[in-house]
Amino acid sequence: MRPSRKLPETMISPETGETLRRDVRPFSVTYKGETTIVDLPGYYGSDGEDGVLVGDDMNAADEALRTLKERIDGLPSPASIRRLRNRLNLSQREAGLLFKVGENAFDKYERGLIEPSGPTIQLMALLDRHPELVDDLR
Repeated sequence: MRPSRKLPETMISPETGETLRRDVRPFSVTYKGETTIVDLPGYYGSDGEDGVLVGDDMNAADEALRTLKERIDGLPSPASIRRLRNRLNLSQREAGLLFKVGENAFDKYERGLIEPSGPTIQLMALLDRHPELVDDLR
């Protein structure tokens, strides 16, 4: 994870010319009818309506969506994938080769760039319940 940089306290709205202030506002994330509220950082005007998001501002919403997908669909979040891989004592490269998904796949799963396929998710779930089976796959 890269270190966050210090952002200025204000910016000028590219749409209205209004001075926007750095703040955090509640934001709803909905997936398949289930909603969660997160604190979304950004630049907001005095009306509290639309804001301008920069850099990593959407991370909180992205993480909330991944959590909802994990709970509702069983799609493991990047943190859950990393936790399983570490529990199995595998490097990202070793995990990619073992799961036959390519040596860089786990790096992409754990950064949330791509989601694993259905069969990969099923194998992860099986190994989460029975980690001793990893030796049988080698």
